[in-house]
Amino acid sequence: MISIRNLRALGSVKPLFAPSARVFSTVSSRLNEANKTEPTPSNPEVEKPKKQYSRRPLSSIPIGSENYSSQTMKKKNPIEYLSWKSFVLFIAVGAGMTYFFRNEKEKMKLRKEAEANRGVGKPLIGGPFNLVTQDGEPFTEKNLIGKFSIIYFGFTHCPDICPDELDKLGLMLDELKKNGVELQPIFITCDPARDSPAVLKEYLSEFHSDIIGLTGDYDEVKRCCKNYRVYFSTPRDLKPGQDYLVDHSIFFYLMDPEGEFIDVLGRNYDAEGAVQKIIKDVNAYEPKEVRERKKEGMLGWLYK
Repeated sequence: MISIRNLRALGSVKPLFAPSARVFSTVSSRLNEANKTEPTPSNPEVEKPKKQYSRRPLSSIPIGSENYSSQTMKKKNPIEYLSWKSFVLFIAVGAGMTYFFRNEKEKMKLRKEAEANRGVGKPLIGGPFNLVTQDGEPFTEKNLIGKFSIIYFGFTHCPDICPDELDKLGLMLDELKKNGVELQPIFITCDPARDSPAVLKEYLSEFHSDIIGLTGDYDEVKRCCKNYRVYFSTPRDLKPGQDYLVDHSIFFYLMDPEGEFIDVLGRNYDAEGAVQKIIKDVNAYEPKEVRERKKEGMLGWLYK
């Protein structure tokens, strides 16, 4: 038998060691494998370097600056920005509609009052007449077309009421002109026997220069008073110099540019109140054709 000592002497045999059954190292074998150097392949391919991405800041504008607060709000909150504009538009449209309906409602109220005054079942106020002015010129109902008119019935021998009302009419005309309203003022006598054109001219010279005086023969004056529902008590056959009393209604008759009756203004109106009433009626006026067209339009329910 060859001993171990003899084998060492020979030098051709290395000693054999039995593997240990226990691993004394506390380092994981995977970690050891990861630390091992990978072998270089025999024909390596040149790998392209991977692209490196650099991190960019979200914004170059510092938070808290003015540019940040204004620009980012526009970019970041377009819905809020549009909502703000829509809200302003809504308020503007709402205010405009409110003004329109309030204004139109007031006009409609005045127009309905005017239509009620000349409505079905009531005697019409106004109509044809054929008279002459204080200058002897013919004047008919056609002279009412195209302008607002205000008509007063009286007589030159009236002791107090007619002068007071004609003074008030003069104040009304001046104030209306200041407000851009032009009226054609007319004074029609209820006393044709004594109020000739010459007498009218002299009498009206004491009052406003715009007032037109009208007179005529007995039948024409009586017919005109009847058309305007004015009380007429003047006797027909009178002797020269005979005294008599004349009764008449004390109203101003407001007529529109189509010659139709709008409303009456009694003695309960002073000059200022009458001016305000006339301005409202004038502003509310619309030609009959326009009124009829509106009734058939989309907003026709407002005018019925």
